[in-house]
This record gives sequence, structure tokens and C-alpha cells, in this order.
Amino acid sequence: MSLPPPQRAALADQVIATLRTQITSGAWPVGGRIPTEPELVEQLGVARNTVREAVRALAHNGLLDIRQGSGTYVVATSELAGVMQRRFENADTRHVAELRDALETAGARLAAKRRTGRDLDQLDALLARREAAWETGDPERFVKADHSLHMGVVAASHNEVLTAVYADLGEVLRTFLRRDVGEELTPDDHMDHARLIEAIREGDAETAVREAASYTAEWGQEAVTES
Repeated sequence: MSLPPPQRAALADQVIATLRTQITSGAWPVGGRIPTEPELVEQLGVARNTVREAVRALAHNGLLDIRQGSGTYVVATSELAGVMQRRFENADTRHVAELRDALETAGARLAAKRRTGRDLDQLDALLARREAAWETGDPERFVKADHSLHMGVVAASHNEVLTAVYADLGEVLRTFLRRDVGEELTPDDHMDHARLIEAIREGDAETAVREAASYTAEWGQEAVTES
């Protein structure tokens, strides 16, 4: 007995792929609200039920969060990122700090050896954005800018596996960084990252590792104090 062709399912899969691309490309950033269901229907030219099915599938996979009365929000950039966030949301802060140290020092070492001119331009821009975010006094804006800079350093390693793992852990790291930063930015808490970027520019892997480790060491020490 032959089965009928899954035309509707195939269309839903296409819509899922389109929405996923918007998320993974950053067009719909983490924390942002996606277009409403009627807007998606109009933009995609498909039935409301197809859009609803696609959105629910991505919510089930951990990329979207459907909030009644508010809208649908991006909460992760990949299925694995959503899994990571749920798996480690109650993890010991010290363990997250140790993981961050391992990833960021490895990324800094490789970035100092492999960075390109384009990488350096990007890091300069991300560093400037981080400093500008600090000046606003907005903790959430600073957390996002700080994480983006560290993501840029890891990306400059040109190690696709390391970069992907760090990206998938992004919301886990931002969650714990929010706790570290608190509700107010104070001058005593500011950590200069210019030396890290300069070490990468100079190809000085030893200094880059030392600088990266100094940030995570302080975070880890605060975790020990809290516990």
C-alpha cells in the first residue's frame, strides 16, 4: 500500500527552514520578537496553519518561546543552543566559569596565531561597541556587547568546532554573566579588554591567553565567594 505524498508537511518544512535561517543569520536576534502570525502569513504567502505549525516546531526545538499575549521571541540560535540553555540553567556557577575559561583561553591563543586583517577590524568594532555599551550604564546592553566581543575573539580562532560550541553556549554564558554584572554598572567593576585585542593583533599568544584567563578567573572567584 503506497502512502500519499506529504505535500503539506513538505511546505511546513520549507517554512521551518526559512524561519530557522532568519534566526541563525541573526536577522531575528536572541531576545527579539519575531513578526506576528498575520505578518508571516503575508510575507511567506502560506496558510495560517502552516505558519503556526512551523512556529510551534521551532518552539518545541527550543529556538522560539511563544508567550501568550506578548508574542513569540527568539531564545536560541540553534536546536543545540536551546538544549544547552535548558540543560545548564541550574549549573554550578563555578563550573560554568571553568568552562568559559577553557573555551576563551583556547580561542584567544588560536586567534593570536590565526587572526586576519578582517578579524582585527571586527574586533576593534566589537571592542568599541562594548565600551559604548558600558558608558550607557545599561547592564543588559553591556552583557550582550561583552559577549559579542568574546564571541568575536573565539571566531578569530578559525576553529569551526570551537566557535560553534561557544556560540551554542551563548545564552548559558550570558545568563551567568548577567548574575555577575548585577543590576548596576560601577567603575570598580570595569575590566579593560583592550590589552587582549592588542595581544591578538601583535600575535602574542601568551599574553592573549593571560588576558583572557584574567577575566574568567575573577568571574570564577566571585562564584566561589557566592557559594
